[in-house]
Amino acid sequence: QVRLVDSGGGLVQAGGSLRLSCAASGGDFSRHLMGWFRRAPAREREFVAGINRSGGWIEYADSVKGRFTISRDNARKMAYLQMDSLKPEDTAIYYCAATSRSSDSYTNSGSYDYWGQGTQVTVSS
Repeated sequence: QVRLVDSGGGLVQAGGSLRLSCAASGGDFSRHLMGWFRRAPAREREFVAGINRSGGWIEYADSVKGRFTISRDNARKMAYLQMDSLKPEDTAIYYCAATSRSSDSYTNSGSYDYWGQGTQVTVSS
């Protein structure tokens, strides 16, 4: 079983940057596809970015393309989400997630088995 711990959230002004980290323990991290999701107040959880085991597949939500960068370090069992040019609408709780299952859609939260506890990102205007 994989345990995920998110960190790196905080309060930042619009246009600023944050780097979220996801530390994994237990299981074989390199066998898991990693994703980042977020949940804004009064909204459903939504896909932000995903990266496969080798880093050869990466996908972003349209709303963050060109501003966010997902990456991973299998040796350190870490995943990251670099967030630049932040906007107030990026304000949400951000969660990392992991799965070793095959899926038709890794943008679907139901494809993931393990979740971090979430880290709050607040972007002020």
